[in-house]
Amino acid sequence: MYKLSLVIKSLIIALLTTSLLSACGFQLRGDYLLDDDLQTLYVSSSDIHGELTRLVKLNLTRNQVNVLKHSKADVPELRILSDKLDRRTLSLFSNGQVAEYELIYSVHYQVRFTGEDARDFRFELYRDYQDDPNIALAKSRELSLLLSEMRTSAADKILRDLARIQR
Repeated sequence: MYKLSLVIKSLIIALLTTSLLSACGFQLRGDYLLDDDLQTLYVSSSDIHGELTRLVKLNLTRNQVNVLKHSKADVPELRILSDKLDRRTLSLFSNGQVAEYELIYSVHYQVRFTGEDARDFRFELYRDYQDDPNIALAKSRELSLLLSEMRTSAADKILRDLARIQR
C-alpha cells in the first residue's frame, strides 16, 4: 500500500514537472528549425577533411538538411573559412613553467545565398586548461578531449546561427 502511494506521488510529480517545463517553452536542444532556403546546403571549407567541417555536416544531416557534395548555382553555401586554436598563459608555477592556459578556439565562416553578398560570422569559445608536466600523458588526453568538446560546441553554434537566419 505504502509503495503504491509512493509510486503514484512520484508519477504525479513527474507529470507536473513535465507540464510546467513544456508550458514555459522549454525544449531539449538538438533539433533546429532552419529556413526553407537552407534545407539544401553546400558546405565548403579550407580544410574539407577537418573535424569541424565533419561535425557541421553531421549536425546538418541530423536536422534533415540535404548536404550536397558539389556546389550548385541556386543552392546556398556555408563556407568555413577558418578555425584555429590559440592559447594564452593564465598562471605560472613558482619555477616559471606554465600552470594554466586559456584555450581560445576561433571560428570564421560565411553563408552565401544566390545573388546576395555573403553573410559573415565569427565567434570564439574559451576554456581553461591546467597543465602539469608531471602527468603529461593524462594532460595531453585531457587537452584532446577539451578540443573535441570545443569543436562540438562550435558546430552546434554554427547550426544555431543558421537557425536564426531569415530571408
